Amino acid sequence: MVNARTVNLSHIAAQFPGSAQVSSSYRRLQRFFQYVRLDEDWLACAMIKLLNIHSPWLLCLDRTNWKIGRRDVNILMLAVVTRRVRVPLMWTVLNKDGASNTTERIELMRRYLALFGARSITWFLADREFIGKGWIDFLLENNIMFVIRVKENTRVVLEDGRSYVLKNLLRKRRSAKGLQERRGRFATMAPSAGTSLRFAAKRLADGQLLIVATNGDPDKARKAYKKRWQIECLFGDSKTRGLNLEDTHLTQSEKLNTLLVVIALAMAWAYACATTLKGHKGLKKAKHGYRIKSWFRTGFDQLRKWLLHQPKKAADVWKRLWPIHKHGLQFKRVV
Repeated sequence: MVNARTVNLSHIAAQFPGSAQVSSSYRRLQRFFQYVRLDEDWLACAMIKLLNIHSPWLLCLDRTNWKIGRRDVNILMLAVVTRRVRVPLMWTVLNKDGASNTTERIELMRRYLALFGARSITWFLADREFIGKGWIDFLLENNIMFVIRVKENTRVVLEDGRSYVLKNLLRKRRSAKGLQERRGRFATMAPSAGTSLRFAAKRLADGQLLIVATNGDPDKARKAYKKRWQIECLFGDSKTRGLNLEDTHLTQSEKLNTLLVVIALAMAWAYACATTLKGHKGLKKAKHGYRIKSWFRTGFDQLRKWLLHQPKKAADVWKRLWPIHKHGLQFKRVV
């Protein structure tokens, strides 16, 4: 998969060594996705341990979708973001098109909280799609520090009971840092539930008004929100910049879950290769100030080279990343 840079089973089958026919290798791959189930919650714990990521960390929630013929593939993804690493932790394959609902988001977050707890989160970041009374109430009840972008036409109620549209409310009040801030709650929320919310806005370079809702310090929240873009980069790593996830023909939720686990493990391997190659050194930056290559692409390109020309080096990185235990990997097999 890594060498072929695709998750398309036909192309991967052509990468198999040995004298077996490509059609036989293709059938082996089909049987793998038909019978093998890799537990997603197990993967979340494994990714944290494999990459030695220390809590608390930034969490990002977003959704990616594409079409396979007339069939929609729609994935709600929860990812962890650090200075170097952006990796998927948990997800839900939505058997529908369009946005997720409150129940689906809460179920995903409950799975996360059962493993890591709210104290593992410095900030929870999400875009304008992830808003709603029940959802915000859930985040507040579980003491999750969040910063979520909201639409300009969202109506809020201030602490004094007055109601405003955010665009009109925040366009005049400005601090020395250029940040506009007010306290209140969403108009759909009960007074006791949302009075701890803060709404902050800043005019972007392109003229748009960036408005966020948070239950923390608004200035810190706005700065943290800049890192939400990392989950978009993660989607790019799994697609055109990496393993071309959209090449898959798999549409069943169970098979897609298995594929996503395999992709996540491949991404962890790539990050480990980057660490082996660069150590604690930073990556080179161009004149515009951004890195020439991301940490993922640095490791991914090196992994592909080692697999082709020095496979022992690639295997050594994997062994250090994942020492072989007595009981090995645990699989759940479909009967």
